[in-house]
Amino acid sequence: MLQSIIWSDGVLQLLNQTLLPAKIEYISCRDWQTVAEAIRRLEVRGAPAIGAAAAFGLVLGARELITTNEKFWPGITEIAAALRKTRPTAVNLFWAIDRMLSVASRYDQGTDPAIVVAALEDEAQAIAAEDKEVNKKISLYGAQLFTRGEYAVLTHCNAGALATVAFGTALGVIRQAWAEGKIRRVFVDETRPLLQGARLTAWELAQENIPVTLITDNMAGWVMKNGMVQAVLVGADRIARNGDVANKIGTYSVAVLAKEHGIPFFVAAPVSTFDFTIASGADIPIEERSADEVSSFGGIRVAPEGIDIYNPAFDVTPNQYITAIITEYGVLRPPYDRAIANLANNEKINLRR
Repeated sequence: MLQSIIWSDGVLQLLNQTLLPAKIEYISCRDWQTVAEAIRRLEVRGAPAIGAAAAFGLVLGARELITTNEKFWPGITEIAAALRKTRPTAVNLFWAIDRMLSVASRYDQGTDPAIVVAALEDEAQAIAAEDKEVNKKISLYGAQLFTRGEYAVLTHCNAGALATVAFGTALGVIRQAWAEGKIRRVFVDETRPLLQGARLTAWELAQENIPVTLITDNMAGWVMKNGMVQAVLVGADRIARNGDVANKIGTYSVAVLAKEHGIPFFVAAPVSTFDFTIASGADIPIEERSADEVSSFGGIRVAPEGIDIYNPAFDVTPNQYITAIITEYGVLRPPYDRAIANLANNEKINLRR
């Protein structure tokens, strides 16, 4: 299984996901600006992976401040602010940066900056290591929702090893359920406009010889109507206190179709994806990306010049369409406001907010 993020000898290696599946190539990030640009360009993507990458980006930035004799503490604040601006929807980005700044705040401004940088590096590595363990727990809890051998599932976008530090959230559940003999096939929406389902999820599954069927996004309803899938599993980029879920554009449509056909709709996400500061999905900022992503395909323009194009990267699925949310602490079920409040109040969870 390829790793999306590798930290070695003070250099962050990011698997360039814009080139997959045709080419496997890593970007060597030696400064925070390269990390920020990789996040912006979707060369690294997926909420948990973005968070971990930003954490290491802050380490690189802090180290650079020492070597260039820049003012250390103001510089840390400025770099953190710049990393926050790279993508607005995935809350793991802000969670990871807040966690890193919390570590820095333990030191007074008279502390040797090298000591602070070492502490930041330790914390970034802890974030990455924790993500691996969290995903394993999510996968085990999620697999318990399936009975042996009965299920073909549908997934949207990519919530696999490529979207995390390792293993994946929704795709981690699928991997685990497949290993336990509970899932027989995975249907994958291609996920327009950037084809994360076709390029990334189908590729991940094929690498592990898990039976996969690729469909266009507008085929999902017909597949459900014909009884070809028995469950839907997706990841998340931000979850509000009431259980509304922001995820890749098209997720809401799949959820509505699933409910209409009586098919359970599961969301798999770590606690770091929950935004305990917002009441509902109405408060989630939705990133809008370049019109070129819609007007062009594989570098070839497919739409007329001069037309208006709307390209939100995410949508919000209201909680009434969600059967359960799978976390590293177990499976949450409605009413979500109560379940998520209990999660937030769990003394075992360090929310670091």
